[in-house]
Amino acid sequence: MLGKSRAKYIQSLGQKKVRDSEGMFIAEGPKIIDELLISAKSHLQEIYAVSSWIETHHEKHRDVRVTEVTETELQNISQLTTSNQVLAVVKKYEVIAGLLSEGKVSLVLDTIQDPGNLGTIIRIADWFNIEQIICSRECADMYNPKVVQSTMGSFVRVQLFYTDLQEWLEQQRGIRIYASAMEGRDITTMDRITEGLIIIGNESKGISPDIMKLANVQITIPRKGRAESLNAAAATAVILSHTT
Repeated sequence: MLGKSRAKYIQSLGQKKVRDSEGMFIAEGPKIIDELLISAKSHLQEIYAVSSWIETHHEKHRDVRVTEVTETELQNISQLTTSNQVLAVVKKYEVIAGLLSEGKVSLVLDTIQDPGNLGTIIRIADWFNIEQIICSRECADMYNPKVVQSTMGSFVRVQLFYTDLQEWLEQQRGIRIYASAMEGRDITTMDRITEGLIIIGNESKGISPDIMKLANVQITIPRKGRAESLNAAAATAVILSHTT
């Protein structure tokens, strides 16, 4: 049974200010909850699920508090248009200070504001084994329900760090910085990158001038058709496929 006060609390986690103050966020759907049960079980505070999911996943959720809810109750607390069997209240991950950029390829995001784009980029990073993403403070919140949903569980394996991007990049001495741009070095002619920072810019404005000037190399995806530009997440996938 789901009480009204608890339902109201879960609904409130759709707001960033509440997520920040409570240190909690919402994750939904069998795929994402399975990822959490496998890789981040200690972060699961409580699971709310319909009886069919509870019965099917009995062995997996033994150590987690589970509350059975009806389809109607689940829909009332869901952030999705159509609820999907299970929802969890999850503890936020600890903020890691001083991420290391040496010896690996990392993504840097300059003002990626669309939650769907950010979530998809996290999923793409996971596919290409990119372990960390450095975000400007103007990027969408990684715990936004739409971001979490778009990652399809990849957020448990990719670390995000929000910072003053210009200040942080200025401190990355000796690390090659690549900036995605409309004009630059053709990524299809480049050698694979084993260490460096790849910057992806804002959906409509691209990389800001102050950030762009910190890059060592501008790189581009050669255009063969007539489209004006690529979606930020799509561009990330193409760039990583050719450079990592």
